[in-house]
Formats: sequence, structure tokens, C-alpha cells
Amino acid sequence: MKIAIISDTHDNLANFKKIIDWLNREKIQLILHCGDVCTKATLEEIKRSFLRDIKIVLGNADIDLDVPEIEEIEIDSKRVAFTHYYKIARKLAESGKYDLVFHGHTHKPFLEKIGDCRVVNPGTAGGLFYKATFAVYDTETDKLELKILESLNIDKID
Repeated sequence: MKIAIISDTHDNLANFKKIIDWLNREKIQLILHCGDVCTKATLEEIKRSFLRDIKIVLGNADIDLDVPEIEEIEIDSKRVAFTHYYKIARKLAESGKYDLVFHGHTHKPFLEKIGDCRVVNPGTAGGLFYKATFAVYDTETDKLELKILESLNIDKID
């Protein structure tokens, strides 16, 4: 299964719409959003636009969103947790319970290994401070890729 890891949208619906169009075209099955969607209106638009499942955690800029601070799931025998903050992500990784832990908050793409766990920040979908990025993880191949929005040829989507 291919999943997208996204963070720090910050109500940038123009960028997020391009990302969602690409995810739908690529038949990505699940979005894990690591927080800072920001408003209910953006969350509703995301849910309307993405054709499959989405899971979201709470970020520091989220306003009145009823979502958890941490999510833990199993995807194709991979133990995954995600949150907004690096300090929480690091503690989750150090627990030894997960194969992958995702987080956001800094807007900077980042990958490190803690024990057998990969800790990943997919960057910022909103494009604040850094280029707009997100990650795609394939559970079958165990391949993790950083995607740069401006490099995806979004305008060519049918």
C-alpha cells in the first residue's frame, strides 16, 4: 500500500489541492497528516477532495479541530505512529514499538534512524519557510520518497 505523509498545510488550499490531485491520480490509499491543517474549512475541503482515507493529528496552529495529538496504526504489518511535534515523535521512536514515526512542526524535511525506527518529517505542504513537500511511503517495498510539489508536473493532470 502507498501512503502519503503530509504536514503543515497552514490553510494553503492551492498547494493542498495540487497535492491531493496528484495523490488521487497515483491511487495513494491513505494520508497521514501530521498537524497544522489550521481550520475546519480546510479540513472539510481535504476530506471532500481526497478519494480515500485520511488520518489527522493536532498541530499547534489548528483551531477547533477535534483530532488526537498522537495516532498509532498498523499498515501492512508496519507499526506506525505520527504526531506534530519532534519531541513526542522521538519518545515514540525510542519506545522500540514502531517501524516508522512521522512528525511535522519544523516545516523542514528530515529523516533520522533511532534504533530500528525511521523518524520522518515530510516538510510543509503549505510551502512556508521551505519549498512545499510531502512524503510517500510504500509498505510493500519499504521505500520512502520525498516529493517536491513544484517538481510533480501537476498542471498535466487530467
